[in-house]
Amino acid sequence: METDTKLSSSNYSFTPSNMSPIPRVEILAGSGIESIPKEYVRPIEELENIGDIFLQEKLSEGPQIPTIDLASVNAMDEATRIKCHEELRAAAMQWGVMHLVNHGISEDIVNRVKVAGEEFFGLPMEEKEKYANDQASGNVQGYGSKLANNASGKLEWEDYFFHCIFPEDKRDMSIWPAKPADYVPAVTEYAKQLRGLATTILSVLSLGLKLEEHRLEKEVGGMEDLIMQKKINYYPICPQPELALGVEAHTDVSALTFILHNMVPGLQVFYQGNWVTAKCVPDSIIMHIGDTIEILSNGMYKSILHRGLVNKEKVRISWAIFCEPAKEKIILKPLPETISEAQPPLFPPRTFAEHIKHKLFKKGDEDAGHVQESKERIDLKLFEKGDEDAARDQESQEHIDLKLFKKGDEDAARDQQSEGKTKE
Repeated sequence: METDTKLSSSNYSFTPSNMSPIPRVEILAGSGIESIPKEYVRPIEELENIGDIFLQEKLSEGPQIPTIDLASVNAMDEATRIKCHEELRAAAMQWGVMHLVNHGISEDIVNRVKVAGEEFFGLPMEEKEKYANDQASGNVQGYGSKLANNASGKLEWEDYFFHCIFPEDKRDMSIWPAKPADYVPAVTEYAKQLRGLATTILSVLSLGLKLEEHRLEKEVGGMEDLIMQKKINYYPICPQPELALGVEAHTDVSALTFILHNMVPGLQVFYQGNWVTAKCVPDSIIMHIGDTIEILSNGMYKSILHRGLVNKEKVRISWAIFCEPAKEKIILKPLPETISEAQPPLFPPRTFAEHIKHKLFKKGDEDAGHVQESKERIDLKLFEKGDEDAARDQESQEHIDLKLFKKGDEDAARDQQSEGKTKE
């Protein structure tokens, strides 16, 4: 493509597999192209359900992502407080995603975080490249673009900035941008306030499982070891949005994910066999239940499949905070209180690192039913034609169509339960 040859070599990412240069999506979008490179065109089975995100956001019929008002989450009146808790619990069980309003995070801090992120991506490319990551060597923190190491082998229409923001002793401040000047103070304060909100949510979810209030907080590492990773997703205007995705379908590996956005629609969740478009709810934070909580709750709380669409009219930016347990310290498995004769364990024991590794696609892994799994917080599981029988054995409850787990998981979970009974 002629326009590509004029781009500076410093504005490219390199795929580990073939080291072929991939320009920053922002550079591509601004180069005047009228059609997107084939590397960004989604597989035919996905193109059938990619539509105009602005039209879809306006639709009022059908299921809608619930909005949870947290104003009464700590109310003194017991009935008022319980009602709020029950609404949050129901949303976590039925959807695994919700809009949080009256969440207690300062409006000033939210605005400052957004402005800082927008100003960073508004910097000259040379300035942003000072913080470029090196995915080929395993360093994903910093400024980057998605590589073709995901489920479909296709590129995603986004650039991003990713780094740890909490606890403070686990931050690498050399990665934090010096410009704009308010980036560090705004994000630092936001992290502190959001960490408090995470504790509140985990407490409500614990009580919803009839556990001690701080049980889930403890299980995911507590104040010392629960890590908060920040990812600013920058989705440039796309000349052919009907052919591309900003982020392909996945579930988050985190315990909880909190998302701000610039009020441009794009998020879709897979609910009851259909893609549902998230409304742009003013002054809200979108919250996802992640795989970690789904595993600990033995599937009672859902980690919902979701994706991001792009458009040809407006740049979309989102600020995602992933609350994750330490990679090696904690064994993720269904809590004993969630297991019974009628509800056996759905997931085998794994560390968080092993869970992430389990979600990586390994070529030639026939036991996975030819499931191709993404590498960066992505677990969309697509199966090839002819594998329907194998895939049918790997279906898990409401994630039937797209979210599959390996048959080996069922066997491992079953063996774990049998072993426990033997010991009794």
